[in-house]
Amino acid sequence: MPSITAITDGLRRFLPARWRQAPPRVAVLRLNGAIGAVSPIRPGLSIGTLATSLERAFAMPRLAAVALIVNSPGGSAAQSHLIYRRIRALAAEKKLPVFAFVEDVAASGGYMIACAADEIIADPASLVGSIGVVSAGFGFDKLIERIGVERRVHTQGEAKAMLDPFRPEDPADVERLKAIQADVQGLFTSLVTERRPKLPGGQNLFTGAVWSGRQALELGLVDGLGDVRTTLRDRFGEKVELKLVAEAKGSFLARLLRRAGPGTAADMPDAMLAAIEERAAWARFGL
Repeated sequence: MPSITAITDGLRRFLPARWRQAPPRVAVLRLNGAIGAVSPIRPGLSIGTLATSLERAFAMPRLAAVALIVNSPGGSAAQSHLIYRRIRALAAEKKLPVFAFVEDVAASGGYMIACAADEIIADPASLVGSIGVVSAGFGFDKLIERIGVERRVHTQGEAKAMLDPFRPEDPADVERLKAIQADVQGLFTSLVTERRPKLPGGQNLFTGAVWSGRQALELGLVDGLGDVRTTLRDRFGEKVELKLVAEAKGSFLARLLRRAGPGTAADMPDAMLAAIEERAAWARFGL
């Protein structure tokens, strides 16, 4: 069924010429939350959850630009890169400029996604950066030894049980992980350098540190300070239409379980741990 916007645009052709001129339109898509699989019931940002919304945003008729409102502490490097690449591909295909607006935080993978935009605008009090790679986990080997549990793992391939949290940490595993992190960090650094060619020399911006929006502007990590409504009105005129693209609702099963309340899979320990992990990601930035 055609959308109201499509019907309106179709009827506009039958109006007198002086009434046909329509104001510029900008599709606005919110990208909120951690990146990657938060839990089966609470999926985070991923190419799977965003693909449809991105396609809809870039497919709107009469578009002057697409605006992304980014509010993410980061997460999966792979999903961040996939989302980045899809945005760049659609921008090139549709020949549309892309703006990214940072509200609370665009850190790590969140900043990678923001770099898909042609311009990044940040709130002065937002947090920007964290251009780095992190892996975190827990070690339970002392705990299971204390309670008398013996860990038994049998593998084919010496690295198959790498970083097993129930066994003492192996320096060779750590070295292998560091090599993987260095490779991903190299990709991240190259991406930012390519998309932000005016970064100043003499300062290492790839340490994983974060900066306020105002500091990020001075460092060349963003292009300006402001908010989506004010910036786009200044750029495209007071009558610009900001068309919010609704987020995908997720699978029927996930929606059903979320509505069902206590006593469902939403209360399972893995979902609780996922919520704690996500909360910890935001807490790193005081949010």
